[in-house]
Amino acid sequence: MTVMGVSKFERFFRAAAGLDVDKNDLKRYGDFVDAKLYDLLVVGQASAKANGRDTVEPWDLPITKGLQESIHRFRRLDEEVDLKPIVEQLAAHPPLDRTPTQETEERYPEIIGGLSVALAETFKIMYPDIKNPQTSHWDGVTAVFDRLL
Repeated sequence: MTVMGVSKFERFFRAAAGLDVDKNDLKRYGDFVDAKLYDLLVVGQASAKANGRDTVEPWDLPITKGLQESIHRFRRLDEEVDLKPIVEQLAAHPPLDRTPTQETEERYPEIIGGLSVALAETFKIMYPDIKNPQTSHWDGVTAVFDRLL
């Protein structure tokens, strides 16, 4: 990620939850985004298969009410921070048995943005006094997402 990307990443987490993250947190963040997008796609693939389709449609992805609200908050924050171009770079995924449609793939940046907002807010819920997340904080927050998504 470019230096400009790192500063936007830092600004985003500050705006979303008052957190001070740095370039050292980028790998954890990238790993989190990759894993959660893949998890959503695996469930979407199962839904497409159960419905006899060869493609994953947007409605196949298990977007919960909470994630949808986080996507809306991301849209508002993105106007301030302009993170969407960086999030688009993170929207790659490994091959699946069912191919996501173009419409599904076009939603990845906002889904990743919503996951990012939810991630930042979860840090503050679990660790209200935290300013700079450490490894143990990342482990705790990602464990929650692993159980819920």
